[in-house]
Amino acid sequence: MFNKETYIQRRRMLKERVGSGRLLFLGNDQAPMNYADNTYSFRQDSTFLYYFGLDCEGLAAIIDIDDDREIIFGNDPTIDDIVWMGTQPPLAEKAAHVGVSETLPLNKLGDFLKGQQIHYLPPYRGEHQVKLFEWLGIPPAAQAAGASISFIRAVVDMRNHKTTEEIAEIDKAVDVSVAMHVAMMRMVHPGIHETEVRAAVTAIAQQSGGDISFPVIATTHGQTLHNHGYIHTAQEGEMFLLDAGAEVASHYCGDLSSTCPVGKKFDERQRTVFDICLRAHRAAVAMLAPGIPFRDVHRKACTTIAEGMKSIGLMKGDTSDAVEAGAHALFFPCGVGHMMGLDVHDMENLGEVWVGYDGQPKSTLFGIKSLRLARPLEPGFVFTIEPGIYFIPELIDRWRAEGRHKEFLCYDAIDRWRHVGGLRNEEDYLITADGCRRLGTQYKPMTPEEMEEMRG
Repeated sequence: MFNKETYIQRRRMLKERVGSGRLLFLGNDQAPMNYADNTYSFRQDSTFLYYFGLDCEGLAAIIDIDDDREIIFGNDPTIDDIVWMGTQPPLAEKAAHVGVSETLPLNKLGDFLKGQQIHYLPPYRGEHQVKLFEWLGIPPAAQAAGASISFIRAVVDMRNHKTTEEIAEIDKAVDVSVAMHVAMMRMVHPGIHETEVRAAVTAIAQQSGGDISFPVIATTHGQTLHNHGYIHTAQEGEMFLLDAGAEVASHYCGDLSSTCPVGKKFDERQRTVFDICLRAHRAAVAMLAPGIPFRDVHRKACTTIAEGMKSIGLMKGDTSDAVEAGAHALFFPCGVGHMMGLDVHDMENLGEVWVGYDGQPKSTLFGIKSLRLARPLEPGFVFTIEPGIYFIPELIDRWRAEGRHKEFLCYDAIDRWRHVGGLRNEEDYLITADGCRRLGTQYKPMTPEEMEEMRG
């Protein structure tokens, strides 16, 4: 939690940007895993955290812009709550820590939503949908369409521009994330199971006082972009991909990826692909500056990968035309980065079209449709850079059978590389007034030589 003046100022700015009406903030509740008292780890709604800072369940809030009132709704702890969870401060005391002087029981919230202009954000939990239906009478199927665009855009604009105190928290998260990745590089060896790596890096995140920022990806099958299976035992000759980040106690996130050989060295083909991917990464980073459209950063990474594939005989023809057509997406079917902050994909629940596109439409082309950030970069933006190269046998076979992009793809040659797997190496960046800065104070090994040195 930051100083209460931070939250007071954030709410003041929000009121000025939206202008009128009542803003509804839905905090999160405990979510049962398999029965009511056996819950998942609690995670507060990030926008509620951003404006109200209270990291506890069962809360909601109203900002009444026209009457200049700010109210947190919730219930004080009962004696049963205290018996099971210990002494807890009353709601009014918690609210005072974030500069809110008015609190009411949760069952009074409905009275403040009648006959008023209510701004709410798109719901992403079933509990939110139930509450919106109960309080506002909006069926779940209609709730996303009824969300307040002015509210969304105001929140996005504020949360997209990270302040100095936020950046300090993200630096901490990235440093813990680096420790997670260095541990993976040191411990991976033939015979280790993916679950052992997942457990070790998760422990580092939790020992720091926080947790993981998303489910760990730890796999020898890196061609599966979000592989959460943890079913493989690492073998000599394979590569191990870790995509993992820490979320510190303030809930700000880090997000890094690393790929290293399971054995001591990359083989020739693995190293060739690694070098191409690293060139794409460096080319993307070299472009980062205020005013540069991130779509152009993505295209630069795609072009670099396509040129690399062409240099080893897997692609042909004009590189620019190939990228424009989307042929490179056989090897790189996703985006080069995404916003990051209180969410590892920051504010994805508010809609990528607002967060990453400033209201402009997204492409429907395979590959670029998965690009979460395209808008011109501004000071304070925090995001990932993570180009990857993936040989996905099922995708190769499908595209070949369909004759897709035959003028650019050398399918016979690609077949001889189909078992290379997949890799990516990811870092987190901040746009500054005159350029960019890699986040974190600790360095994560990035080159083949650095990776092999870590392997001993």
